[in-house]
Amino acid sequence: ISARMNKRLIDTSLMLILISSMFFYFLLSYLRKRNRKRIDGLAAYLEKVNTNKVGIVMQTEEDDFSQLQDEIYKTVTNLNQTKEAAVKAQKNYADNIANIAHQLKTPITAAGLSLQLMKQESSSVYINQIQKQLDRLAHLEEALLTLSQIDSGVLKLNKAAVDIFTVLSLAADNMSDLMAPKKVTVSIPEKESVVVLGDMEWTMQAIMNLMKNCLEHSPMGGVIHCDYSQNPLYTEILIWDKGKGFDKEDIPHLFERFYRGRAAIGNGLGIGLSLARSIFELQNGMLTAGNRVNGGACFEIRIYRH
Repeated sequence: ISARMNKRLIDTSLMLILISSMFFYFLLSYLRKRNRKRIDGLAAYLEKVNTNKVGIVMQTEEDDFSQLQDEIYKTVTNLNQTKEAAVKAQKNYADNIANIAHQLKTPITAAGLSLQLMKQESSSVYINQIQKQLDRLAHLEEALLTLSQIDSGVLKLNKAAVDIFTVLSLAADNMSDLMAPKKVTVSIPEKESVVVLGDMEWTMQAIMNLMKNCLEHSPMGGVIHCDYSQNPLYTEILIWDKGKGFDKEDIPHLFERFYRGRAAIGNGLGIGLSLARSIFELQNGMLTAGNRVNGGACFEIRIYRH
């Protein structure tokens, strides 16, 4: 009898252990599924935030994730407020630049008309100097308007096939009058057709800005060199001169607006390189600059396919 009782006790104990184990297994499985569901919900919320499809996390009951959820929601709310303030500040900045540019237009036009009348009566060297300054102000006005369009996101670029050899050749042709006094030429290799998706006019303008920089630092009778290639990831365009190159201190600031290097030549406004970088960035590209090992400054453009 005692042996039977012991056997029953053992069987009962094993049964209780088995039932307890099964209970804890199903409990852990339930908790894992519930936690997984909560984590997936929070992850989906953050994904909506990252894709600008912000929703509100709704949880009616308290659980271990409630505090984390509240902190995430507070952080997202603060980030949205900061983003809205930054966008508003950027728009105000762009509007202010546009207003300044428009305000410049009236006195520039009036001064230009007065100067034309003066030219009819006199050919003083001072008149020519005034004309140069007026031209510079007109260029500044155009640049400021373009900057305001870029900053406000309203600068519209066409998307069409742009042949690299063609756009480099057009940029060089438009630079011919500026290059003539220094007898500088542009070397463009003719290769197999390399095409990117972009805006022909704005791409040409950006390349002209880079060529102008090379022209300023090229010696008399020098050559501005160009090259281009394409791979599955991006199209690369190189433009370089054989001048003295950039000062090391200037390289980190080359693309800052209104920055003029220590060895800057001419009456540039310090906007051209910044505009060029912005134009390429709007076309899924990037623009960098540095010095070549054999001397001279080099601009590298990469326009990515995706």
